[in-house]
Amino acid sequence: MMKEWATVVSWQQGVALLRCEPKAGCGSCTARSGCGARALNELVPETEHQLQVHIDQPLEPGQRVEVGIAEGSLLRSAMLVYLSPLAGLFVMGGVFQMLFGTDLAAMCGAALGGVGGFWLAKGVSPRLAAREAWQPVILSVALAPDQLRVETLSSEAR
Repeated sequence: MMKEWATVVSWQQGVALLRCEPKAGCGSCTARSGCGARALNELVPETEHQLQVHIDQPLEPGQRVEVGIAEGSLLRSAMLVYLSPLAGLFVMGGVFQMLFGTDLAAMCGAALGGVGGFWLAKGVSPRLAAREAWQPVILSVALAPDQLRVETLSSEAR
């Protein structure tokens, strides 16, 4: 299970709107200058991702929750998004090459296959996203911001 912490934006009628903050990279090593993940993260503007998760327990805005998603569903969705355009590119490029026998035709077929694979993934993904196993779940709930109180002894009380 892939886990990530998120902040509750709102909770209404059993549906929580959560905000997930992007990470600046893995942060697990000191190879900052040569890390490809860090370089890619610097290219993309930092955006916040919002998602809706069903939970019966009332949540308060600002509360932190741990969200999990099954690794299998994450891998299958990544394969759908990346491999269907790639497969369409190779298959249609080969078919157009066999039919017309020119490199220009193969290039046009590859472009059509890539776009077709993208549209196939876009059409199939809403049906797969509706499955219960592909939905994120809340694994744990932290205390609400107003429920944590720290009392310290002042120097006057001593």
